Amino acid sequence: MTIQYPAFKAAACHTSSVFLDAEKTAEKACDLIAEAARGGAELVVFPESFLPGFPIWAALQAPIYNHGFFRALVAEAQKIYDPAIRSIRMAARRQGVFVSLGFTEGTDASVGCIWNSNLLIGDDGSILNHHRKLVPTFYEKLIWANGDARGLRVSQTRLGKLGMLICGENTNPLSRYALMAQGEQVHISSYPPIWPTRPPSEEGAYDLRRAIEIRAGAHAFEAKVFNIVASGFVDAAMREALGNVNRASLDIIDGSPRGVSLVLDPSCNIVGEVLSEHEGILYADIDTAKGVEPKQFHDVVGYYNRFDIFDVTVNRTPQEPAHFVEHLAGDGAVTKAPSGLNGYADARDVDDLSGIGLHAE
Repeated sequence: MTIQYPAFKAAACHTSSVFLDAEKTAEKACDLIAEAARGGAELVVFPESFLPGFPIWAALQAPIYNHGFFRALVAEAQKIYDPAIRSIRMAARRQGVFVSLGFTEGTDASVGCIWNSNLLIGDDGSILNHHRKLVPTFYEKLIWANGDARGLRVSQTRLGKLGMLICGENTNPLSRYALMAQGEQVHISSYPPIWPTRPPSEEGAYDLRRAIEIRAGAHAFEAKVFNIVASGFVDAAMREALGNVNRASLDIIDGSPRGVSLVLDPSCNIVGEVLSEHEGILYADIDTAKGVEPKQFHDVVGYYNRFDIFDVTVNRTPQEPAHFVEHLAGDGAVTKAPSGLNGYADARDVDDLSGIGLHAE
């Protein structure tokens, strides 16, 4: 049997959210999916926490001033069967494209527990993978809960084997290795629009763009994969919403390095253009065959490793808040099941798009 190496066009959306409005952000996502599909893209990638926007306020002022922002984010957090997510799945199916979507995820089990999550949506609208960021980074811990490894997976698709990690997870060698070990061919990296750690005038302020370039290059080179990076964008509405609460924060917003969207090939060459200072869609041609030759040099999940020395185990068991045991009357049968409230609905609820208009545009 001849091995197939898919080739396709990818689109990274370097774009702003409709800040703290999930419904309108989803509408924008659907428009961008349609535009990217018209441009020939078969995979469309959105930034970190695109739906409904990145909680940058946690970096700009003390937590005691941010309760209003947190309530607003929780109110707009989406479960994977909620309307905003479903509309994006419908758009993917209507356009026949794969979609990677960063979103803040809520749960029926708690009114205040949220995750930094990412969905990989199939070209038929199905959910191929659902990943929660394993560890929120620095001040993000004030917003999001720790995820588990249920979504630390590579998805086999007609475009090849697709994997995804969120922002700082691309710094974690073991998370990246877990995807490499599943034969990843195309990696998706999502990032925020800015990520300040100090006032820009101080020495040692974090350079988000440079950090992205280093991490994206490291994974592309070590895994011998294409790396598609999509970062968010600060638009005037987001800037004003944050500035209305704290005008001093505007200097930090304006002076902080912006995120960058780019695509790297398995040899770390840039494919297509690079976007940072303005919104747009970045297109890049992906040819997974280009990941074969570099594997001769370093194949860290093959011969360029010592499995007799190193032993990596990944626990992908879903971490649920409770398991409920029920004794059924009459036959003495016992059922034990997770609560089902930690973000995963019954499979029929998750995957059934029947009864919803999916007409072609």
